[in-house]
Amino acid sequence: MSKHKIAIISDTHSLLRPEIIEKIKECEMIIHAGDIASKETAEKLKSLGRVYFVRGNADKDSWADEIPVSQELELWGINIFIIHNRRQIENELSGMDIVIYGHSHKYSEEYKDSICYFNPGSCGPRRFHQEITMAILTINEADKSFSFEKIDCLPHITADSGKLPDRDMAKLIKKIVKQMNAGRSVGEIAVKNRIDEELVKQILQIYTTHKGIDEKGILDRMDIWGK
Repeated sequence: MSKHKIAIISDTHSLLRPEIIEKIKECEMIIHAGDIASKETAEKLKSLGRVYFVRGNADKDSWADEIPVSQELELWGINIFIIHNRRQIENELSGMDIVIYGHSHKYSEEYKDSICYFNPGSCGPRRFHQEITMAILTINEADKSFSFEKIDCLPHITADSGKLPDRDMAKLIKKIVKQMNAGRSVGEIAVKNRIDEELVKQILQIYTTHKGIDEKGILDRMDIWGK
């Protein structure tokens, strides 16, 4: 077989959708660009085939200790460098054909100095304004070429479907953060604002794990549709 398919995913954040699993089954192996976020998700991926992980900022518990921050692979003549956050690249990249990364939750394919910088987007919980995507990397062993196929996992959900007004949500987020800094518990904040505790937890988790983030940044990272 001269052509090989590799599932490229990132930022699952403890959610492995059935649509993703079906696409993975079409491939020979998996590359995950970080923010797995749970041991259960990692183990499920391992059960589906050979998988290469890198550690993201959400992979902090002991189960993730053995996961490297970055990896270099050579697959059928193609050299691949994997890292979660592109801004944290410190390695010399000469000789690399592809850099695979995540973190931004935004699908991207760009070329610079003969290197393809590729982000499959997020296939985990949905955020405001963003797609749920992964990719399939096809490597042609015969001529050492490669190509990416973008997979839109939930095309029936539009970017604005069910969306709350950004301005109102930003005000709510600011209020919740202020109440947390004043020492109020998740339960107290939920009752005071008449919202679900899970929404409060989601906002505060994003706020506490992204130093210096503002309301818009939190808004862009929120999952408003859940699973």
